[in-house]
Amino acid sequence: MTERTELVEHGQLFIGGEFTDPLGTGVIEVISPHTEQVIGRVPHASEGDVDRAVAAARRAFDEGPWPRMGVDERIAVITRIKDAFAVRHEEFARLISAQNGTPYSSSVMVQALAAMMVWDSAITVARDFPYEERRDGVLGPLLVRREPVGVVAAVVPWNVPQFTAAAKLAPALLAGCTAVLKVSPETPLDAYVLAEIAQEAGLPPGVLSILPADREVSEYLVGHRDVDKVSFTGSVAAGRRVMEVASRNLTRVTLELGGKSAAIVLPDADLEAAVAGIVPFAWMINGQACVAQTRILVPNSRYDEMAEAFAAAAGALRVGDPLDPTTELGPLVARRQQQRSLDYIKLGQEEGAKILTGGNRPAAQERGWYVEPTLFGSVDNSMRIAREEIFGPVICLIPYEDEAEAVRIADDSPYGLSGSVWTADTERGIDVARRVRTGTYSVNTFSLDMLGPFGGYKNSGLGREFGPEGYGEFFEHKMIHLPAGYREA
Repeated sequence: MTERTELVEHGQLFIGGEFTDPLGTGVIEVISPHTEQVIGRVPHASEGDVDRAVAAARRAFDEGPWPRMGVDERIAVITRIKDAFAVRHEEFARLISAQNGTPYSSSVMVQALAAMMVWDSAITVARDFPYEERRDGVLGPLLVRREPVGVVAAVVPWNVPQFTAAAKLAPALLAGCTAVLKVSPETPLDAYVLAEIAQEAGLPPGVLSILPADREVSEYLVGHRDVDKVSFTGSVAAGRRVMEVASRNLTRVTLELGGKSAAIVLPDADLEAAVAGIVPFAWMINGQACVAQTRILVPNSRYDEMAEAFAAAAGALRVGDPLDPTTELGPLVARRQQQRSLDYIKLGQEEGAKILTGGNRPAAQERGWYVEPTLFGSVDNSMRIAREEIFGPVICLIPYEDEAEAVRIADDSPYGLSGSVWTADTERGIDVARRVRTGTYSVNTFSLDMLGPFGGYKNSGLGREFGPEGYGEFFEHKMIHLPAGYREA
């Protein structure tokens, strides 16, 4: 029998490091995408709660000890958060699976342990980061400092809530910033576990607040005059709005947005290895991942063989209750996402693409927001199903004639976030990787390494997360001119 999640209720908000009563009376009900029943209730943060959280963060940054600590002191606190995350990773995985439908079989790694790895990798980067350096300038010696940017508004989505929260909070806090985390109304329950961990780790008052709220409150936070930096993950449309609102105060922004990434299977590829490597990352998180390999490019010379192999693998994915450990594809997070996928499936057929597998609601699922893993064949890259981010279990198989055309098709997209190439010749794969204009690329694998920069070209975003490049997004750069002939004592 599948373990069910009991009703989880919280009556307070985490503001400035303390659980406190909300100012408003709004309530967020969390709905199971599997049962369509209420599984949780939390307060809906109001604009007044945002004001309280930002004011606490402002005081903590301007007057408190956190930005003035040595980096080793901050690392000690963040290490306690990371260690507690490891201890409670199964709890995170169950809560997130119950809220957004991620199969528990992958949630332990994708939703929980991967988030812990983000905290750990940020600690590694922070230890060796050049916070201050001497340079020889044209007119004399220089001192170049990197100083924390200030109060950070971190806005995260529902698909990987703890992973994206860690991508923002870990570097921000290690840099000496203070933060207000705005979590999605679809997945607020796991945020309370993070709040408990942060409180127990000993973050000073005001350093972190966590607010569940909708888009309107998010917009209020992003446009707050006491926020110095916004780090946002979400859709392109929402990212444009974040940038517009933040620009009123010239607030710095990092935007991690959508993708329509291409996996290029070259003619010499080991088909069995390519299918095994691509399918889990095409349909990851039930197709609700910005880095998902949603366009699979295959050579005309092997099209029938490859189409049959990918369709068989997709059709074999086990669909069902996300908390069942044998499930490989669960429900979409909300009814609107289910309908969106079904609408695109209808559109793809109208555009002339051929369904190779899937295309409907699963007959075995009488309730829940399920869509079968769906693979379209004979897709032209000009079709909307190949150009628009569906954010559901709908994947396109696109034929190409030669390698040059494969690269052209991969690049013929408004997005540029991820991608992969599969070939018997690794050097050839590296050459393809260099030519495709996308922020993250893999050769004969799919990976997202937290010690390297992650982010997108084109509409996939601005700035980077992870590695020294992502850490650097949370600093201002200061140049101090020193007198000619100065030598450090």
